[in-house]
Amino acid sequence: MPGSTDGSTRTMGVLTVGGLVVVTAYTVALGSNGWLWFGWVVLGLITLGMVATRSS
Repeated sequence: MPGSTDGSTRTMGVLTVGGLVVVTAYTVALGSNGWLWFGWVVLGLITLGMVATRSS
């Protein structure tokens, strides 16, 4: 993956990981919010789609 990603895909990966950290911290501090987790899953799927299209 590191050799085959461009800047936008790498940025999406960083945002996805950062989003996971934020959603996890929110869940620990204030309780679970299904919409936040849903949003993170959608972001993760978009990121995976970008990685898949870059590598093929």
